[in-house]
This record gives sequence, C-alpha cells and structure tokens, in this order.
Amino acid sequence: MIAEILATGDEIRSGALIDSNTAHIAQELEVVGVKVVRHSSVGDDVEIIVSVLNEIGRRADICVVTGGLGPTTDDLTTEAASKAAGVELFLDQTALAAIKNIFKKLNRPMNDSNIKQAIFPVGTTRMDNPVGTAPGFMLKIDKCYFFFLPGVPAEMRTMLSDKVIPIIKKFPGNRKVCLTNTISTFGLTESATGERIAGLAEEFPGIKLGLRAKFPEIHIKLYAYGDDPIRLNELLSKTSDWILDKMGKSVLSVTGDSMASVIGDLIKRQKSSIAVAESCTGGLVAHWLTDSPGASDYFIFSGVTYSNRAKIDLLGVLPETIERFGAVHEETAKEMAKGVRRIAGATYGLSISGIAGPDGGTEAKPVGTVCIGLAAPDGVEGRRFNFSFGKRSMNKVIFAETALDLLRIKLLKAGQTETIS
Repeated sequence: MIAEILATGDEIRSGALIDSNTAHIAQELEVVGVKVVRHSSVGDDVEIIVSVLNEIGRRADICVVTGGLGPTTDDLTTEAASKAAGVELFLDQTALAAIKNIFKKLNRPMNDSNIKQAIFPVGTTRMDNPVGTAPGFMLKIDKCYFFFLPGVPAEMRTMLSDKVIPIIKKFPGNRKVCLTNTISTFGLTESATGERIAGLAEEFPGIKLGLRAKFPEIHIKLYAYGDDPIRLNELLSKTSDWILDKMGKSVLSVTGDSMASVIGDLIKRQKSSIAVAESCTGGLVAHWLTDSPGASDYFIFSGVTYSNRAKIDLLGVLPETIERFGAVHEETAKEMAKGVRRIAGATYGLSISGIAGPDGGTEAKPVGTVCIGLAAPDGVEGRRFNFSFGKRSMNKVIFAETALDLLRIKLLKAGQTETIS
C-alpha cells in the first residue's frame, strides 16, 4: 500500500509558508506501515489541482491532501475534488448545523461565506473537525482514497490522528510494520557522524538509516520494516547500542530527546539545581531549560548580565578581572559562574560571554569567540571556543548548546562518581 501527500495553496507553493504538515503526515503514515512515495505541492488553481488529483488517483492507494477547505475565494480544493471525481457538489445540512453551532458557542456572527465549508462532492465521507470550522472528507478518485484535511496544523494533526489513521488501519492490504527511533547527537558534523557509523548497513541490513542536521545537533534516524514488532524492537535496540558505542559522548539521547531535556533528567536524578548567567546569548539557555516540563524542580535563577556593570554589580565579577582580561575571557566567565551559583544557592552555575557578531571581533577575539564558565561543588572551570558561523543567530545557538553540553558532561561524570561511591 503506497501513499502520496499533496499540499495546496499559493503560500506553500511559493515558499512563503513552511509546510510542516507534510513532514508530520509522512511520519504518521510510515508508523502504520504505509509507504509514502511522493510529496507534491500546488497553488490555488482549480485546473492544476484537478490534474494532480487525477494523476495521483491513477498511481497511489492513499493520498492525504491539506489546505483549501476554508471559506474564502482562494479555497478551491473541494471544487477541484468534485471535478476530478466527476461528481456534483451538495450542501450537507448536518455539517452546516455543526458550523453554525461553533459560531454560536464563540458568540460570533457567521458569515455567508462559511456556508461553503459545508459543501462536499457527492459520494464523500465527511470527517468532522473538532478544533475548527472546516470539516474534512474522504473521497475515492480512480483507485485512490483521498483524505482532504484543513491546512491549519493544529486542525490537521487532530483530524489525522483521530479520523484518518483509524480508517487507514482498517484498509485491507499488505502493510508492514514500520518502527523508528531517533538518536540525537552533538559535537560532530554531519559528515563526521556519517563516517563514524559508516558500517551500519552491513552490520544491520534490516535497518534503514537517515541523517538529519537539526542545527546545532545531528539526528540519526533509524527505520525498521517488517512483520514482527518484537523482533524489530530488538533490532532497533541493538542498532542503537552499536551507534552509542561508535559515537561515544557525542550521543545526547538514544530516544531523540533534546539537550535541555537530557540535562533536566540528569539534574532531577541527582537532586541538583542550576542557575545561569548569560551575556551574548541573551537568555537563550534559560529559555531552553525552562521549556522542559518540571523545570521548576531544578531551575533556580537566570540573569542576562549583558553589560560589564551588570557583571560586576550583580554577579560580583571583580572590576580588575574585566580590566585585565576583558568581558570575553575564561577568567571573567569563571567569576560569572561562581557569582550566579552563589547568589542563587544552586548546585551548578553556568555562564556565557562571547562575541556573536557580526561586529565586535578583534584579531585576538574574532566573531564566534565564546567563553563559558561552569561552577560546581568541586570547583570552577572556564573554557574558550571559536566558531566560524557568519550569522549572529547561529552563533547564539551554538554558544548556548556548547555551554549546555559542558554541563551535560559534568553531570554525567557526577553521576558516575555517585554510582561508584
């Protein structure tokens, strides 16, 4: 059983809007054993949409279509579907009543244009939308079953999981199980990561490998296809262990967790706490750490000490340290880390001071220079790194991730010490 995905809309076609829907649909279909062979996108043109629907109808078994179900004049998917199937349109009174009820609950007037959302091709199976006004529908065109869903991601995702996937699971056909796993890594380039695990195909012929650069991390995606879920799970587990051995400390998580999530788990496990002092990253580390559920258990304090005066007055950095070394220096970062740990009463204090650019660099400290301080119960350390990314936004991200990685490694060592003792 093969599937295609079609995204409609001028914004998608032109690149003005990033199409996150297609990626999500593909992943969900793969999980239930439906192989996605093609992604397509078309603009708001009835005849072009009709042509593409007919092409897909001749070659695919399933197609999920997103977009074009709204009330405006450029929402043309329903009309195109009726033409592709060669059937008339009709007004579904049940759908119309449901739409009217939505507007009534919202205490908002319903425009006449919304009636359009209750019009469907003859022969469709309506799929109600629990989080929006545009219902979806299923319609067979040629040999393919088409599922037409709204383009709004929250609505699409809800309808895909609650309506579409259950229907697909009931379809007859030889669907194999597809199990996946994502291993997140940091510290190596995509090419270096590929070289480290170059022998995976020979070692595990039943696994399909994919590498994805999700700056600044590299994610290793593993796919296992077959008929026996238990055996596939065992194969994925063995492959993950093999990758962990090859990648070493570069592996953040064998289940695709983010850096901040991994750190949160480590800190909670050790019943520790963290405070952060940031300069050039402007609170990015604090944002990431507090984005993880349960962060209140271990995250105590954050200070964006951007100016030298803030570093001195708030964190207790010695004026002579900045005068002698400058704001971007290991010694300054160490004093920042000690200061934020002291004033917060945290187990760990983490600091960042650097030159994100595009200006401010010197020959001794070029743009991309960052100094990181880490204060812990057993002392304080300062490290300097140099990155060559031209964009300020990329430098801020790599600075923040590198700081968190130093903390991660420290936490892992602390955990090993606790285990030994």
